[in-house]
Amino acid sequence: MASPESGSRRSEPGRSGIMATAIDCFARYGYAGTSIDRIARAAGVTKGALYYHFRDKEQLLFAAVKERIEAFEQHVLGRIANVDEPAEALREIARMCALNAMEDNHRRFILTLMVEALDTNVSLSAEFREMLQRFRSFHRHLLRQGQERGLFRKDVDLATAAVQFVSGILGAEIQYYQDPERIDLKKTLACHVEQFLAWLTVPATAAGLVSGGRQHV
Repeated sequence: MASPESGSRRSEPGRSGIMATAIDCFARYGYAGTSIDRIARAAGVTKGALYYHFRDKEQLLFAAVKERIEAFEQHVLGRIANVDEPAEALREIARMCALNAMEDNHRRFILTLMVEALDTNVSLSAEFREMLQRFRSFHRHLLRQGQERGLFRKDVDLATAAVQFVSGILGAEIQYYQDPERIDLKKTLACHVEQFLAWLTVPATAAGLVSGGRQHV
């Protein structure tokens, strides 16, 4: 029969479990307030076990944040894969961002860390920069689909439009985190999407309607 100690060892979390515990500690106590000792205690492992997987706290932070970003990106891609209409895809992305922000405190921490890393962590800042580039690129693809189908205005610069859309989401989230009692994030992001689409969408009457030699747009 296995001893309690051996059973405890078998139940110890591996690398992914330690990262999940670490990101929770970082989100609750901040980077400065989270020590290796605190993470090890929360994960139920020894410091030696933690150092077996990670060189130091910074590497653990980087790995945990990278894993969370990739998981959210895959979640978005999975949800959008079967959405055929670009406009509805944008609405779904906004709904997912709102739900994730309201239910997961880790997103708040990552957004805060994104700003802090600009001057304190070159590697982490580069990871966030690449994440935002992928997010904007994904939206440019959706917007380009809409243009190719004649649904979205072709005179709109895709890069600028993608920046505008992403900025609206992140800006609303920051306000929500600062004042969650007064900011209805779901309603705010839904409004942001509809206003964005109202600016972007080609009016139904614009297709081929010409009056007095001038096209009405």
